[in-house]
Amino acid sequence: MKFDEFLNMIGFGRYRINYRDNLISTIGGFLGIFGIFMSAQWLLDPEVAVMIVPSMGASAVLLFAAPHAPFSQPWNLVGGHAISAIVGVACWQFIPDYVVAASASVGLAIGAMYFTRCIHPPGGATALAAVIGSEKLHHLGYTYEYAPIMLNALTILLVAVVFNALFHWRRYPVHWHARKKAAEKKITGYEPISHEDFVYALSHIDTFVDITEEDLLKIYELATRRQVKETDGFG
Repeated sequence: MKFDEFLNMIGFGRYRINYRDNLISTIGGFLGIFGIFMSAQWLLDPEVAVMIVPSMGASAVLLFAAPHAPFSQPWNLVGGHAISAIVGVACWQFIPDYVVAASASVGLAIGAMYFTRCIHPPGGATALAAVIGSEKLHHLGYTYEYAPIMLNALTILLVAVVFNALFHWRRYPVHWHARKKAAEKKITGYEPISHEDFVYALSHIDTFVDITEEDLLKIYELATRRQVKETDGFG
């Protein structure tokens, strides 16, 4: 097996590394977690604040390293953590077996996030922490939902919105920037784009694109196919 084939097999990304964006993401992650620690230690018991840092650390990776990804958007962040926290506490209170409760908390949190359209991978850790956390955390009951979870989630969201806004190419939240300009002319067709065109375009984007090259090609294929159908149908 060739080395390039091996890299493709394990999913190793070979996009051009943008060191400027790398540094910005690093600083953003630091500020996000620093803000959580400061607000949590100011308003909450430090022991409880430390217990939730792991799941918020995972959120920081998404908000600052992949701010354009669907899993990073505000509803995914806030809804994902909020719903998962409720699920986790409920599993701890109503499922007597510790192992089953811990396993169910993650599984049910995933199902609940799917149903409410707010998939946020760190939410699984938030639900799990409600089961395997300390006795002090267990005594919080459903107040775990508000403090520390919502306090921490809203804090890191505020930091992400303000910090990412400092850099014009970081469109966070994505929806705020998606409606800036409406097309004035109706597009009736698309020029074909080759594999090489996509590789070239991706190599010149100043930020990390959290989607594979194959997915982009598939999206383009579906979009052009729909456009052709509409053009044929309405002339």
